[in-house]
Formats: sequence, C-alpha cells, structure tokens
Amino acid sequence: MKFKRTLAALLLCVLVGLGFSQATPQTPEPVTPCRIGQQAPAIGFWTWAEKARVKVYIVSTDFKADELPYLLKAFENWNKVSELTNSGVKFEYSGNTVQQLPCENCLTVLRGNVFDKKNRHATELRAVSVRRDQIITYAAITIDPKLTNHKAILDAVAHELGHNFGLLDCYTCNKQSTVMNQFKVINVPNDMAAPTPCDIARVREAYKELKVRVRPSPVSRNLLDEGEEPVDDDTPIVIPKP
Repeated sequence: MKFKRTLAALLLCVLVGLGFSQATPQTPEPVTPCRIGQQAPAIGFWTWAEKARVKVYIVSTDFKADELPYLLKAFENWNKVSELTNSGVKFEYSGNTVQQLPCENCLTVLRGNVFDKKNRHATELRAVSVRRDQIITYAAITIDPKLTNHKAILDAVAHELGHNFGLLDCYTCNKQSTVMNQFKVINVPNDMAAPTPCDIARVREAYKELKVRVRPSPVSRNLLDEGEEPVDDDTPIVIPKP
C-alpha cells in the first residue's frame, strides 16, 4: 500500500512537470460598470482579422537597445488578454527591419515625425487594407523621436495597440480607466500600460460586431476619428481571470 501511494505521488509529479496539472475553475471578477466616455472608449474602425497572428517588426536602428523591452512589453500585455477579448489576435515579434513591411498581417514599429502640440500626439497608427475594408492588412506604429521616456513609450504603444482593436481615443474618460486616455504632456507616462476590464469589454463588442458585418472603407481618410458619439452604457461586464 505504501509503495502504491509513493508511485501515485511520483506519477502526479511527472504529470505536473509535463504541464498536465489539474485545472482550477475560473472565477469571475466583480461586475464593473463601463460607461462610454467615462470609463470606456467608443468603438472605431480598424481591426486585425479574428485570430490573426500579427508579425511585429522593429526598425531597430531607430531605437536604443534599452528601449526595445518597453516596446515589446506593450505587445505582451495585449497578448495576455487575447482570449478574454474574443479577438484571438496574437502579436509575434519577428525581428528587425530597415523599413515598413507591406506584408500580410505585418506590423512595423519605427520612428517618425508625428508630434502634434495641439493634441499632444507623439505616436500614430497608420493602417492599410488591400481589401478596402476595416480589416488591417498591414500597419505601422510611428513614434516621434521626441518621445524618449521609457515608461511613456510603453504606455503610448499600448494606446496605439488599442486602435488596432477598434478602440477610439477617450479624452473624457476617467483617469486610468482605459489605455485610450489622453497623454497630457509628452514624455510623461499616463500609467496605462495594459488594457483594463472596460477596454477588454469594448474589444469584445468590436469583434462581436465584426462577426455580423465588415465595414467598407469610408470616404474620409481620418479613420481613427470615426465611430459612435460617446453615450452612457451601463452594461455590466464580467471578466474571467486568466
């Protein structure tokens, strides 16, 4: 009997070591109200295709070596909620490049002059759809050379990735309620490096809509400003723990 118990214990250790640990049931987070324009952004236009594997390339000559981990951390933070958002989209770092790559499901990160003193924009998403609809074929996140604070770079890239999932800027949203908050001053972080439960809920809505219809490209080129007007939305959300 003692031998059997010892053998069973050893077998359990082996299974756990191989990744076959017993799953624990997921428990939901407390219900949180998400009001558009207060805690949550409105849904805009651009999205990657559902379950896309987006290859990320970085123009490494544009960045210092100690900046690269902060760039990649933003992608990691969005990857962690891929299943929770129902997008299934994952970003895969694929190496360096010398210019933007126009390949299917490619996203290039590079430096460029985009700083706007009026709107305090120091980063920009430029997306292209060869199908002339809202599904991104390839895109680039451009970071102004003036943006050098490591934490601010992380927060800014996390913000631009929100646009990759159909989220609009939300300058009226409560502070630290969404990655789509405004940056007040260049090189000062907004302390939003990862999507919030309300961001996750809104991306869910964007991909729910995407299952119903894929919108054609509008006449206006200012696509990041397209979307619904902020309205109250008291829909409760339940976010399961990863």
